[in-house]
Amino acid sequence: LQTMEAIDGGKLFSTAYLMDLGACIKTLRYCAGWADKIHGRTVPMDGNFFTFTRHEPIGVCGQIIPWNFPLVMFIWKIAPALCCGNTVVIKPAEQTPLTALYMGSLIKEAGFPPGVVNIVPGFGPTAGAAISHHMDVDKVAFTGST
Repeated sequence: LQTMEAIDGGKLFSTAYLMDLGACIKTLRYCAGWADKIHGRTVPMDGNFFTFTRHEPIGVCGQIIPWNFPLVMFIWKIAPALCCGNTVVIKPAEQTPLTALYMGSLIKEAGFPPGVVNIVPGFGPTAGAAISHHMDVDKVAFTGST
């Protein structure tokens, strides 16, 4: 991943390793720690009542990431969404899609069910617009500029 990130984004190998890869590992560990802690709570109430809250996944999260930190942004977008039980449709920047595509192969190899993480490379006016306007996408997370 370090080599791919350095070559794809034109970064120093040391930067890709020390900063980008380190941030990704910390984010994955942090979000993995939350995966079994996001749940509802019972609320004490007087009388013969039982009250509780429930946390439910949003559904399909469309995510559009920029070119300057492709691996970090990929992880920052998918890790919280997945730990909360959502599915992801992610569009990497057209300038730096290699890391996201490789992560897709690792996700498949790890045994994620088909359709949980979907990577849609393409240009903003076509792929980005399709994600942001699709009626089945319940939330859009966009990092970048217009």
